[in-house]
Amino acid sequence: MKFFAGLLLGMALAAGSAQAQVMLIGSNKVIFDPSKDNAAPATIAVRAGRILAIKPGRVERGAFPEISERESVETVDLGDKTVLPGLIDLHVHLSFDPGTPYWKDAVVTDEYSTAVGVKNALLTVRAGFTTVRDVGSAPDVGFALRDGIRDGLFPGPRVQASGPAVSIIGGHGDVSNFRREVIDALSAHNTCTGVDECAARVREASRAGADVIKITETGGVLSQQARGLDKHFTDAEVQSIVSTAHGLGLKVAAHAHGPRGIESASRAGIDTIEHGTFADDAALKAMKANNVAFVPTLMAFTGIEERVGKGIYTPQVDAKVRQVLTQRGQALGKAIAMGIAVGFGTDSGVFEHGRNGEEFALMVRYGGMTPRAALTSATLTAASLMGLQDEVGTLAVGKSADIIAVDGDPLADPKALTQVRFVMARGGVIPM
Repeated sequence: MKFFAGLLLGMALAAGSAQAQVMLIGSNKVIFDPSKDNAAPATIAVRAGRILAIKPGRVERGAFPEISERESVETVDLGDKTVLPGLIDLHVHLSFDPGTPYWKDAVVTDEYSTAVGVKNALLTVRAGFTTVRDVGSAPDVGFALRDGIRDGLFPGPRVQASGPAVSIIGGHGDVSNFRREVIDALSAHNTCTGVDECAARVREASRAGADVIKITETGGVLSQQARGLDKHFTDAEVQSIVSTAHGLGLKVAAHAHGPRGIESASRAGIDTIEHGTFADDAALKAMKANNVAFVPTLMAFTGIEERVGKGIYTPQVDAKVRQVLTQRGQALGKAIAMGIAVGFGTDSGVFEHGRNGEEFALMVRYGGMTPRAALTSATLTAASLMGLQDEVGTLAVGKSADIIAVDGDPLADPKALTQVRFVMARGGVIPM
C-alpha cells in the first residue's frame, strides 16, 4: 500500500506540475552547493524546467515578484527533508541487467535491450540520479534511450551516451566465446588495430551521435576473454583515439584495471580512468601529472561479489572476479592522498539499477572520503567532467531544475542518499 500511495502522490504532483506554470518547492534544509557549508531553509521557484528564483526561508507566492499574477502555481512542501541538486552517475549501462548469461547476446535483440533501458532509466532517476553517462551499449541503443528521455517519451535521467566502446580485436568490449560466424553477426564494428583504424572508430562514433568516447584500455572482468586485466592498446593507438576525440570536442573515458594501461591512457591525455583497480604509484603519478580524474565504481565490486561462485559467471570470469576483489577500494585511497580528482560512477548494470546511491557509503568506507566530498563528486565534480557545470551540479537561478529530497542528512550519513523521497528532473516531478 505504501508503494501505491507514493506512486499516486507522485502522479498527482506530476499532473499538477504539468498544469501549473510555476512550482514552489520549500524545505527547512536546502543544500545549494554540496562543496560549501551553506545549507539553509529556502523556497525554490521552478518555471519551464529551470530554476526561476530562490528565496531564503519558507515563503509563499507573494515573495516572488518574478511570478506574474496570471501564472498558476503549485506548491510542494518537503518539510524537514534535505533538498539538494540532482545526483550524477558518470558510469552506467542502462540497457544491461546484472547476471545476464553472456550467450544471451546471441538471442536478445537491440529493441529488447532498449526496452530494458527504459525500465532501468526510471529506476535510476527514482534513485535521485537525474544525469548519467551511459558508457557502453549496443549500437544506437544508448542513443535511443538518451533521445527518448530528452523528448519526453518516457521518464529518466539526462543522458550522455558513448555507444559501443572502442576496443581491440578479441579484447574486452569485443564479442568472444562464440562460433566465428556468430561473432561476425554480433560484432558492433567497434574494434581497431593501428592508429588509422582507431582514429576511424572514433570518427564513426562521433558520426553516430556519441557524446563521449569510451575505450577499453585494459582487459575486463565480465567479458569472456581470459587475457588478463592490463594494457590492450599500444601507446600510439590510445594516443590516436584521444587526440582524434579531443579534436572533435569529445571527452574520452577509459575502462582500465591494470596499472600499465592506466599509465598509458593517462600519458595520452585521457579524461577519466574508470575502475582503476590495480593503479600503482607510477599509474597514479601519470594521472596526477596529466589532470586525469578517477571514477572508482566501487558498487561494481558489490555486484560481482554477490554473484561469484554461484554458477552465474563462467569459470574464466569467476577467476577474474576473485582477482579484483582482493584490491577493492585500495586505489581510491591512494588517489585521494595524491590529490587526484574523483568523479562519482557506479557501473550500474553490473548490479541492479536503482542501487546507485550505495556507492556513497563505499567511497567513505574504502576511500576515506568525507560525506561532503563524496556528495561533491556526484554533483559539482561530475558535472564538470561532463561539461555540464553551467547546467547542473548546484541549485542556482537559471540552472536546470534537477532537484531531489532525501530523509536524513547526507553530509553526516552518506546512506541518507539511498533514502530519496522526491525527484524533479528537468522541471518534471518523477512519480515515486
